[in-house]
Amino acid sequence: MKLVAIVGNNNRRSYNRYLLQYMQQHFASQAEIELQEIGQLPLFNEDLLKDFPTTVKTLIAKVEAADGLIIATPEYDHSMPAALKSMLEWLSASYHTLRKKPIMIVGASFGAQGTVRAQMDLRHVLDAPGVEAYVLPGNEFMLPHCQSAFNDRRQLKDPKTVAFLETCFNNFLQYIELLSNKRPAKNSLADYNWDATYDVVVLGFGGAGATAARFAADAGAKVLLVDAAPEGHEGGNTRYAGQVIGSATDFDQMKNYYQQLTYPLELDEEIIDAYVEGMTKMPAYFKQYLNVKEPYSVKAHWQETSMLHGMVPEYPEYSGSKAYDLLLVHQGTFDSAFWKNLRQQVLQRQKQIDVWFSSPAKHLLQDPVTQTILGVEIEHQHVPLKVRALNGVVLATGGFENNQQMIQDYLAAESLVPLGTLYNKGAGIHLAQEVGADLWHMHNYESLGLTLKMPTGKRGRILFAWTDLASGSAFVIGDDGNRYFNETEPNRHGHLASHGTWRIPVHNVHPFLIFDQQKFTDLQAAKLLPVDNFADLLIKADNLEDLAQLLHLPTNSLVKTNQLFDHFVDQDCDDQFQRQPETMKKLTAGPYYALALQQTMLNTQGGPRRNVRSEVLNPAGQPIPHLYSAGELGGCSANLYQGGNNLAECLIFGKIAGENAARAKQPTMTANQPASESSSQLNSSATSFSLQSDITKETDFTTGKNQYLGRSNAGMGNEVIVRVTYSNQKIQNIEILKQSESGDIGLKALRELPQKMIAGNTADVDAVSGATVSSHALIQAVKQALAKATAK
Repeated sequence: MKLVAIVGNNNRRSYNRYLLQYMQQHFASQAEIELQEIGQLPLFNEDLLKDFPTTVKTLIAKVEAADGLIIATPEYDHSMPAALKSMLEWLSASYHTLRKKPIMIVGASFGAQGTVRAQMDLRHVLDAPGVEAYVLPGNEFMLPHCQSAFNDRRQLKDPKTVAFLETCFNNFLQYIELLSNKRPAKNSLADYNWDATYDVVVLGFGGAGATAARFAADAGAKVLLVDAAPEGHEGGNTRYAGQVIGSATDFDQMKNYYQQLTYPLELDEEIIDAYVEGMTKMPAYFKQYLNVKEPYSVKAHWQETSMLHGMVPEYPEYSGSKAYDLLLVHQGTFDSAFWKNLRQQVLQRQKQIDVWFSSPAKHLLQDPVTQTILGVEIEHQHVPLKVRALNGVVLATGGFENNQQMIQDYLAAESLVPLGTLYNKGAGIHLAQEVGADLWHMHNYESLGLTLKMPTGKRGRILFAWTDLASGSAFVIGDDGNRYFNETEPNRHGHLASHGTWRIPVHNVHPFLIFDQQKFTDLQAAKLLPVDNFADLLIKADNLEDLAQLLHLPTNSLVKTNQLFDHFVDQDCDDQFQRQPETMKKLTAGPYYALALQQTMLNTQGGPRRNVRSEVLNPAGQPIPHLYSAGELGGCSANLYQGGNNLAECLIFGKIAGENAARAKQPTMTANQPASESSSQLNSSATSFSLQSDITKETDFTTGKNQYLGRSNAGMGNEVIVRVTYSNQKIQNIEILKQSESGDIGLKALRELPQKMIAGNTADVDAVSGATVSSHALIQAVKQALAKATAK
């Protein structure tokens, strides 16, 4: 028996701690009791629920692993201490760690009543909805006059007190055994108390999930679409992508091209055929399903000097590549336009699709005999709900770009900085593994080379001017101080030419860009510094020996690397990595600089193996009944990645998954299911059993005298709403009432521009560099408000 004993206060000298230490020793032969302090826990803060503090996560793991808890509470002001209440809030806020957990309460106090009021208070909290602990009834052990209860060795002196404590503890052990025997496994449909019922549940409101939900709804299904991200931050990587979608003009040529991209890996030919066929029909898909009258073709319409033209195709040396094209919903990139189109398709179907935000899926609920997926346990508004899915569950939760443990386990990289969403944490992989799914493509990920080193949990920036940054008197070093790739070679989604194929360069934990003062001066003069605080990010030294020491490298490492680099400049040939001579200049006299870099991560491709019907397969190659997947979670890009392929996959396999999940299934007999349960009972309409959708909640914003509202949907997020105070022909104030722009550079625009507008008395201000889309959305909203003001 493994128990965790909670010291209920943060006092250094606590008699409740003495009591638990006594129990730990006295009952050592009956149970393993681990003492847990709470003094190191931060005060409960709901703002931190998106990323629990490490100390809280550690405590949650201990409590989850324990067979039961012992909580020792003092009594302050007729109640338990605030520190103990804060700990209970951490344990019950999102994880509901205490739910059905056996708990014994004890307490020691200086007074005669021995924590009676505090224990009553604690029992009341532990019985609250959302906590729902199983507290040992009766057996109230209270230790009064605790200063005199212990001897010098902190042993309880009174034999009657010891005997009563032994009775209470033995009853607690029996209570744990009783609860364990009373908790049967959930074996069948009848065993679950369903909180809601839908025809289809789609996990993940990104490109694939939005598509699956839309097509399931169009097939007549009542759909629940959930996302772990809060409202305004849904969209997965689709929101942050370049908004280009793969298309093809010829099936045979495109299939040939795609098979060369996957070589030497072999992908199921049926899947390739469905994928390629979908790309050949992409123009028609845009017109029929996305309401785009004329798709914008990069090959036909875009200037040949643009970055996108280098992706049409990305591997021109492969046969069949000329059949490839990229489509956009309009003439613009990196502006979320494609994502907004998909989101709008969902909004137009609100009668058929309910949406929940901030609602991570915790478990798939599976019949143990038939392996049929019956539904999903979802954490919605901090309450675990069991949602029945009559016809199917679609996994579309994206990859594991923000799960550093998975990055280390599957990609053998210490860390990678995400360029897309911060909410892809590998949840779909865990869910799939839990129900016996096979996995594939776990080693594959896409990148855009290097970027500035970022703190954990922050999005990286795409360095579009990387070639300018790395050329001239500059080179990149790895962990040993040596160069390890051609710094100025344009990467193909992170891949560089390597011995006859294309690979993402070996990950280095501490790469640095090394350059001289002349390079720094040139970057400043050309206005090519990637961030405003560029100088603050640099490590500076007068010579390369000192710079090496600052970087924790061997003293002569940078000197030797620079000497070899200079040699290549002299001979007009880079024998190491074939960097073009015109991009190389010798480093001049100091000072010298080092800029910390990090390998970027666009997305991963690994996840559950699927077939051409988007059914998730087990290791034997058989479908897991009623379970489907789409998008980057188990994506089709098995080797080299061609830009636009993933968004095309979201559309193609999202549609397949949604339509197959919506199909009414023949009732699958589950374990212990009564033979009399009819098909109509199993597959009845779910409409009356659904819950309220988050997406229907609208906030009414009020206006006072001389105040006007303005709105815009032109940002990276959802709607931007502002309230402008305008009087005496002047902008007096600008309030941003609603926005969901990216939390890094986008928020900079929202902070800076209102002050500029007020100071200049105009909405015609320059966009913030790097946040053009967010800037334009704010400007558009303010202009709309001003138009209302000046119309009066």
